[in-house]
Amino acid sequence: MLGKERPVPLQLANTPRPNKVDTSYSWLAMYFLLNLTLTIYNKAILSTFHFSFPWTLTGIHTLCSGVGALTMAHLGYFTPAQLGERENMVMLMFSFLYTLNIAISNVSLNVVSVAFHQVVRAMTPVFTIAISIVFLSKRYSFMTYLSLLPLLLGVYMATVGDYSYTPIGFFLTVLGTVLAATKTVVTNRIQIGRLQLHPLDLLLRMSPLAFVQTVIFSWMKGELDEVVSFCKTDMSLKLVLALLVNGIIAFFLNYVSFTANKKTSALTMTVAANVKQVLSIVVAVTVFNTTIGFLNGLGIVMTLIGGACYSYVDLREKNQRMRPMTPAMPLPSPPGTGTASEKEELLNVRIVS
Repeated sequence: MLGKERPVPLQLANTPRPNKVDTSYSWLAMYFLLNLTLTIYNKAILSTFHFSFPWTLTGIHTLCSGVGALTMAHLGYFTPAQLGERENMVMLMFSFLYTLNIAISNVSLNVVSVAFHQVVRAMTPVFTIAISIVFLSKRYSFMTYLSLLPLLLGVYMATVGDYSYTPIGFFLTVLGTVLAATKTVVTNRIQIGRLQLHPLDLLLRMSPLAFVQTVIFSWMKGELDEVVSFCKTDMSLKLVLALLVNGIIAFFLNYVSFTANKKTSALTMTVAANVKQVLSIVVAVTVFNTTIGFLNGLGIVMTLIGGACYSYVDLREKNQRMRPMTPAMPLPSPPGTGTASEKEELLNVRIVS
């Protein structure tokens, strides 16, 4: 071996390290932050400018989301996919589902109490599991079901209050909950299924359709005429800027929400929505000096514990699924076999990327 180069030891490939920002939990954290920010901002607009037009506000959100997604496409952040007639019909139906979910939720709030509405909407994870099992043949572990119990009970305790409702209100609230679960499942399937759309691509295709539909609903409810009258008397530059910032926040929230859904699962997003619901109560207590009882506070704590339990179970099961199988070791070659060049090659093995 004198005069020859020293054999290079076995080296691992220079595989890129995973981006710590681009993780499911990072996107969920941004989802919570933006959701609570938008909640506070909406409350500020309502109290400061008395802009109480929910359909118009939703229209501003969808319009800004569409413009934002189009801008990101022009900047090269993603390339819109080429879809056929069938796929475009899927986008149309998805946008209608998005708008119908908002419409049913708004209508049901007028015929049931807020507490009853929140408790029924907290059952969204249950409907998500049912839809996934029936239509997607998914299966969930016993520990997943068990981790949801403190979460659901916690939301019930956190929102305890006047549970008044009418028969039609009960039906519409349950229907809205089923639609919310369906929307979350469909959002996940569009991004990871056959279409595999980029979150911004999905937002680009859904937002303009949803904007047109919200304008139609606003006109049907008579809100559009009220907005025109409001603009003639109370519109100001400050309100225009406030609504523009509100729309920009909504764009980022929709993008983050779609991305988090893609990187986690439909069930995880419905669990996150429940946790967000009680965090909104915490924000109301700290920012708006809202008073809550002991049972409400205990429910908030239990919901957060339930969310942590679900996260732990979900992470553990993901790690078990991703754990690689131990490869079988090859049988050693008989001693003395192989040429000298082959033996030197074995000493100079280098795994490259």
